[in-house]
Amino acid sequence: MGLLVRLVINAIALLLVEYIIPGVHVSGIGAALLAALILGIVNAVLKPILIILSLPLEILTLGLFTLVINAALFYLVAKLGIGLRVDNFGAAFIGALVLSIVSFILSSFVRSTTSKH
Repeated sequence: MGLLVRLVINAIALLLVEYIIPGVHVSGIGAALLAALILGIVNAVLKPILIILSLPLEILTLGLFTLVINAALFYLVAKLGIGLRVDNFGAAFIGALVLSIVSFILSSFVRSTTSKH
């Protein structure tokens, strides 16, 4: 799947998260695209480093600490002032979880429709 398609899927997922989670606010479609791009970069660069640094906690929690890392990165991107705003860490935690689920569902839907051709 192309990078541009993944970016659009994540932006749509972010707009759906804003609609579902009361503490997450996106100022518009452009902000959603920019936030999705930055989230993708942050997840590609920082997330593996944070997982390695928190490996004892990852092992102790059987990988569930990754949810906290996702929430922290979501909260960090929201603090950049790019049109994504999160009221508190709880909203970031639930928002990151819902974003992952919605993005996965939309990606699998796009993959299944493109593989039929």
